[in-house]
Amino acid sequence: MRSAAAARRYARALFGLAQEAGRVPEVRRELDDMAELLAGNPALARSLFRPLHPAAERRAVLAAVCERMGASGTLRNLYAFLIDQRRLVDFAGIREEYGRLADAAEGRTRAAVVSAAPLREDQRERLRRVLSARTGNAVELSEAVDPSLLGGAIATIGGLVFDGSLRTQLSQLRATLTRGH
Repeated sequence: MRSAAAARRYARALFGLAQEAGRVPEVRRELDDMAELLAGNPALARSLFRPLHPAAERRAVLAAVCERMGASGTLRNLYAFLIDQRRLVDFAGIREEYGRLADAAEGRTRAAVVSAAPLREDQRERLRRVLSARTGNAVELSEAVDPSLLGGAIATIGGLVFDGSLRTQLSQLRATLTRGH
């Protein structure tokens, strides 16, 4: 829990700096680029995230990586600070929270949708409209398929779950029939 709280604090601080500089989308892109680089290079990620090497060595490696990526001074400083504070392990949480803050500032919400089969474009658009009306924000969907749902879909936005799966509907019907209503 401490790690998640720390990630939120660092993300809010980074977001504030990016807002002041008018660079919110650019910083987000830089965070995404770093995440993609680390995901594609497990050896690099291990060497940075595991404190087997002295902090100065890890800072030097990260500075070289940032130089090659053309990372801004803000992110270079953040990464160095995270290494010094032994909080680089919070990078994924910082990136996620920063993205949430950037989306909120732009009036956008992300929804994770799991459906029994791939959604057709008309279904996707209808779902986007319904969720936008419920949240008051533009909604971007990330989709996954789970055949065990039998039919329908489950949408998750933040802590809210909209369950329109056939499995849940059948379960509710069974409960109603069992009660005799």
